[in-house]
Amino acid sequence: MTLSPTSLTKSLVNLALLAGREIMAIYATDFNARTKNDLTPVTEADEAAERIILEGLARLDPQTPVISEEAAAAGRVPQVGASFYLVDPLDGTKEFVSRNGEFTVNIAKIENGVPVIGVVYAPAIGRIFWGDTAKGAAEGKIAADETITWKKLLVRPCPGDGAIVVASRSHRDSATDDYLKTVKVAKLVSAGSSLKFCLIAAGEADLYPRFGRTMEWDTAAGHAVLLAAGGKVLNSDGQPLCYGKHDRGFDNPGFIASAA
Repeated sequence: MTLSPTSLTKSLVNLALLAGREIMAIYATDFNARTKNDLTPVTEADEAAERIILEGLARLDPQTPVISEEAAAAGRVPQVGASFYLVDPLDGTKEFVSRNGEFTVNIAKIENGVPVIGVVYAPAIGRIFWGDTAKGAAEGKIAADETITWKKLLVRPCPGDGAIVVASRSHRDSATDDYLKTVKVAKLVSAGSSLKFCLIAAGEADLYPRFGRTMEWDTAAGHAVLLAAGGKVLNSDGQPLCYGKHDRGFDNPGFIASAA
């Protein structure tokens, strides 16, 4: 079943495609990575993609503030109210540096703490997703002329023989291993970046536990895709993961993303 995005979502998709094109141009070069103050890596691809997205959002929706990873790392965090954007221009920089292809462009719109629209684009593997909680979620097939056909996504019921669990490739920890001892696991798959949310939305996986630190821009776009496909993301205490946590510095508690 096909599904068409709204005008706003289509504009966000186009921004992600533009950013992805620049990322892949840099990916093909002998780029360098630097270490930020928080000890995470950054490359010129992160910065170039962020410029493209921020300039695009300023034209598209100048009244709505944007929190973006590299700007935030430099101390540029605007005051936000009920409505704002979260941007991770290159989620999975470690995957980008190791050249395994599992990195994404993430753009999300937040309303009253909920990620209501999200776009996730993995340019190296040619997968693009959007979610709109008022409309649904879809994965796009990108043609040679860059036209996109959108296929509607829905989460699947968890199989009786156990869940397919996706876990972080770069941030697996003992808390995750302890949690997995409490559930029936048919298969454990490692994956990078926000693709893990999208695999659940696409019915290719069932569960994504994450107990290590993440930032709101890491998760918001994939969270929106999963919500729109019928899934959920709950904190460790069972409450929905929310956004705009200024008092926490916009980081997330541990969470579990699932199909149901």
